[in-house]
Amino acid sequence: MPGTARRDELESCLHELLQPQSFKDYGPNGLQVEGRAEVRRLASGVTASRACIEAAADWGADALLVHHGLFWRGHDGRLTGWLKERVALLMRHEINLYAYHLPLDAHAELGNNAQLGARLGLVADARFGEQSLGFVGVVADASLDALSARVRSVLGRAPLVVPGDGRELRRVAWCTGGAQGHFEEAIAAGADAYLTGEISEPQAHLARETGVAFLACGHHATERYGAPAVAAHVAGRLGLEHRHFDIDNPA
Repeated sequence: MPGTARRDELESCLHELLQPQSFKDYGPNGLQVEGRAEVRRLASGVTASRACIEAAADWGADALLVHHGLFWRGHDGRLTGWLKERVALLMRHEINLYAYHLPLDAHAELGNNAQLGARLGLVADARFGEQSLGFVGVVADASLDALSARVRSVLGRAPLVVPGDGRELRRVAWCTGGAQGHFEEAIAAGADAYLTGEISEPQAHLARETGVAFLACGHHATERYGAPAVAAHVAGRLGLEHRHFDIDNPA
């Protein structure tokens, strides 16, 4: 039978695992909206969207763990419009909302980067970039075409690829989500290709000029594995029920 954990016990377990105090982040990590004091059912999702909250509420969740929470540095914090609707929904159903951003990307085994790498046959042996968020290592597929095909098969979508100079892929760097700005750091780390979620205008030129291939595989698509892995791990430790809700997002 499923067990029960206190709200603060769940947060302590998540903090112990993800070590949020070690990161400079863009928003608060941890409990963002307080719900009921006891948790039996823990839901997970990528983003605290209205659809995700509704799915968690329909399941009877006591808590929801996400990668993208509700509050970000520089955002207007007034509870109006869409933000008011999301918070009201959480409070109406007394759902605790826990959000972990960079800590959930970076965890060595359960984080977004580690989970994506495991699915794509990428074996990390080093970190790179600001706060050591990026992973770099060897790849099972030595050609760009083979890596692109594997991405398409695993993620269910074709990546946007800017080819490099056609070199054999000995080392690949990756960082999930909107990490296109870390491309130069990936190049400096010795990558023959860089895989992330998004691409901006400068990266296409850098790929052509440096010879390092760039694969934009989708922000949501690359970040949908960390939250359920962490939630399942914590639920197992505390004896809770867990269910993941993957809300489709084309981004």
